[in-house]
Amino acid sequence: MGARTGPVIITFLILLAIFALMWWGWRGRLRRQAGVAHLPAIPADAGPPALSVAGQYVTTTSAGDWLDRIAVHGLGIRTNATLELRSTGVLLLRKGAPDIYIAAAAIDDVGTAAGMAGKFVERDGLVVITWTLGGKLVDTGFRTTEATAKKPLLQALKALAPAQAETPTTERPDADTRRKNDENE
Repeated sequence: MGARTGPVIITFLILLAIFALMWWGWRGRLRRQAGVAHLPAIPADAGPPALSVAGQYVTTTSAGDWLDRIAVHGLGIRTNATLELRSTGVLLLRKGAPDIYIAAAAIDDVGTAAGMAGKFVERDGLVVITWTLGGKLVDTGFRTTEATAKKPLLQALKALAPAQAETPTTERPDADTRRKNDENE
């Protein structure tokens, strides 16, 4: 054995331990979130897409807590996707992960953010849809491939969302604003 064999073996064992702990943490998150409802089925009468935007599905988190990633049902997997606006809701066609259908009636809010759960971009770089998944309020983030596609997408989503007709929202609060609001309460 050479002089470098010992350090190489130790480094390998440390890396193996780190990956094992990451796997163990992810499995624990899956167990804790076992009660999260399954994704809704895509209705046969969803209609043709009125608007189709290429981009990236960022993640789905608990509403307002953008570090609490929902891991079950493939919702924690970041993938390239196409967001299609249909007459009955929103369809996220994801590559390598299950598609997500969000019924228009389930949409609670639509806005923008600078980041969520490990993906941080410029101010208002993400489109965030707040919706109800089986009684749990969640936030789903989407980043358009082309910046010019974001504004028409936001307008179309706000027109589709029943709650948006009452109170228009242009920007989601960032982490500092949410922290200050929590301290004031």
